[in-house]
Amino acid sequence: MKNIKNLSYLVLIAFSFVLLTQCNDDSEEFVVSPVSTFSLAEQTITSLQLDPVNTSNEALTLSWVEPDYGQQVSINYEVQFSSDDAFSNPVVGGSITGNNTLSFTVNELNNAVGNAGLPAFNWNLVYIRIVSSLGTQNGETITSNNISLNVYPFFNYVFEDYFLVGDATSPGWSNDNNNTFLFRNPDNSDEFNYTGHFTTGAFKVLETKGFWQPQWGTNDASTIDVNPGGGTDPGTFPLNNNAIAAAGNYSFTINFSTNTFTFTPYTTAAVVTPAAVMIQGSASASPVAMTQLAFDSDIWYANSIRLVPGDFQFMADGTGWGSTTEFSGTSTSGGGNIPVPVEDDYDVWFNGLTGQYKFIPLNL
Repeated sequence: MKNIKNLSYLVLIAFSFVLLTQCNDDSEEFVVSPVSTFSLAEQTITSLQLDPVNTSNEALTLSWVEPDYGQQVSINYEVQFSSDDAFSNPVVGGSITGNNTLSFTVNELNNAVGNAGLPAFNWNLVYIRIVSSLGTQNGETITSNNISLNVYPFFNYVFEDYFLVGDATSPGWSNDNNNTFLFRNPDNSDEFNYTGHFTTGAFKVLETKGFWQPQWGTNDASTIDVNPGGGTDPGTFPLNNNAIAAAGNYSFTINFSTNTFTFTPYTTAAVVTPAAVMIQGSASASPVAMTQLAFDSDIWYANSIRLVPGDFQFMADGTGWGSTTEFSGTSTSGGGNIPVPVEDDYDVWFNGLTGQYKFIPLNL
């Protein structure tokens, strides 16, 4: 009985201690009180001509005063670039957490100002600001003052290019055999199409000639799967390692943002069936004869030809086929001149079945 009484006293004392602790809990709620802005330092050099040769050299270092959030916190920073001081369409050129300086190489800065809309080979102002935030949700944003630099960028080719490989296609299972390129949708840089002849067999999509990764295929016949390198290769298009049943014209469309694809028979008549195709215009010193692909008579190509700033058309049996979009698009008879923004060696492809075209710079 005595032991029970002692135990009761101990329980009562412990309970009283808990109540006392709770009553005396005066811990403060974590509250931030951010300032309205903070200072990004001006640059001592206000004009930068970016060197297309030494692209890994440091071009720009930004520093800023850490904004006051009223608490000791780890702060996220985005460096935003814009072609106007209103930051109508800002792009993020870099980010860092817990540090108030950030450096850019020549290539990084060239990409940032190009994505912000600055044209190549011209002096133009770019506007820069820092946006700070807290946490994984990037809350409590604060924007710094903006500064401007006069920048002369070299050309920024921002697109990825993809090509076919497989026994259903022209190069067979060779990753560097004049592989046919997919035609990019000029209105959606994540969507690509190839419409043309496929034989019985299968195929995959590659990004870099001579390399097997990154490599795209399908494991379920409806969505795309990728081996970016070092992983397991996906199944083949179009039916996860099942061959195309019959040779013929098909339309293959792949979307890298939605991870989807379609592969359907193509029964529409060719828009043009020329005996010869030439590249002709101010972008070429002289007309260039294109070669008809032996595997598919609707596909024409010209490899490693020199084009300069200007424009051109595809002359199909004397009729001009063109459009208004650079690097990729769909041409029509009398459709205008295709612009070439920068001098380089190009691989040029033309699809007489659809009018699609693509020209890919080899050195940019």
